[in-house]
Amino acid sequence: MKQMIMGLNLLSTLKELKVNSAARAGRCVACLSVNALHGLCAPCRADLPVNRWSCFTCGLPLPWAADNLRCGECSKEPPPFERARIPWRYQFPVDGMIGRYKYHGQRKFARPLVADFGQFLAHQLAEEPASLPDLLVPAPMHPKRRRKRGFNQATDIAEQVGRQLGIPVDAGLVRRVKQVKSQRELNRTQRLANLRDVFEVRGTPPERVAIVDDVVTTGATARALALKLKAAGAREVEIWALARTPG
Repeated sequence: MKQMIMGLNLLSTLKELKVNSAARAGRCVACLSVNALHGLCAPCRADLPVNRWSCFTCGLPLPWAADNLRCGECSKEPPPFERARIPWRYQFPVDGMIGRYKYHGQRKFARPLVADFGQFLAHQLAEEPASLPDLLVPAPMHPKRRRKRGFNQATDIAEQVGRQLGIPVDAGLVRRVKQVKSQRELNRTQRLANLRDVFEVRGTPPERVAIVDDVVTTGATARALALKLKAAGAREVEIWALARTPG
């Protein structure tokens, strides 16, 4: 028995060393420094635009720490989701890193963001264990667009974070049933109209769900998804994303 325990301890130590070694493998994607962790060195990581003061509900960056930590729009017209957890603003260099990953399939640029995103979420949820979602739902992509791009970045992010936090992921619970024009050039009103009847929930969601995406722009997609999930039975919905565009 003693030898077995010693063997398990050795395996655990070797696994930890392997994980740490993999995390430190490769150069910084920003400056090519060899002193990188998950593909980003400490100085470049310190340059990431932290979403320090943001709306509790939608994650919109705020110019200062407001008393109620809610933007004017969420105070006047609360969205169908309860809160957002978004660590960065969609500004340089995060915007370029996500763009290289999302539109060119260069996953090495997402690696440090997703790793740090998982740590950010783990820290927050350790302080709020009651907020732990039962399920992660990636923002769905229409099959034609997914085939063209080759992957759904929201599913990638959800699966990695789900493994890190021990939360199941269901990429098939919600699907896009209509292909619409790109949201990138539309304002908030146009985005909401563009997403009408686009999503379909294929089953009954659990009580607590987190929608996972790469970037939240106006929040139109998050609103449309949260409405559908709540109509299908979810009680609490959160939005988890890497970055949020400034207002």
